[in-house]
Amino acid sequence: MAFRKTGLVLSLVAAGALGAAAANAGGAGKSAGTTLMDADGKSIGQVSIKKEDDGLLVKTTVTGLKPGNYAFHLHTVGKCEAPGFTSAEGHWNPTGKEHGKDNPQGKHMGDLPNIEVAASGSGSLEQKISAATLTKGENALLDADGAAAVLHAGPDDYKTNPSGDSGARIACGVIAPSK
Repeated sequence: MAFRKTGLVLSLVAAGALGAAAANAGGAGKSAGTTLMDADGKSIGQVSIKKEDDGLLVKTTVTGLKPGNYAFHLHTVGKCEAPGFTSAEGHWNPTGKEHGKDNPQGKHMGDLPNIEVAASGSGSLEQKISAATLTKGENALLDADGAAAVLHAGPDDYKTNPSGDSGARIACGVIAPSK
């Protein structure tokens, strides 16, 4: 009898946890974000991603950089191992396109415009990714192995496959759903 009561209690606890998770999931899938960290573990920026009716809105700010243009991409794996950040693997490309807005076979979803950093060392980017979703659907950014935001050392040339000839990866952040 004690075993049955324990089993019943465990079942009720599990059901309650599932119910709470389902209740909390009502807001899940609407936004995500990350902090961009350089190879030394220093924060150099923020990324926020918001689900909208027709895609995702990506907002990025960076600080403490030399003036110039920096490539910014979304990558397929939510892993940022310094110093090279190659653990984030390739660009997020659920539609199988090539790289770059100027490439006749491009552009894939993880290919975003360059971030222009002013003399102050700061820059920002706001970009819509049409037909993309955050957590569910055919073009979901956050799949089983997550996703990462990556800042490169140089500008994207918008045509060279697979990465726009944008140089080394200098900062990375694992994208996580907002709570």
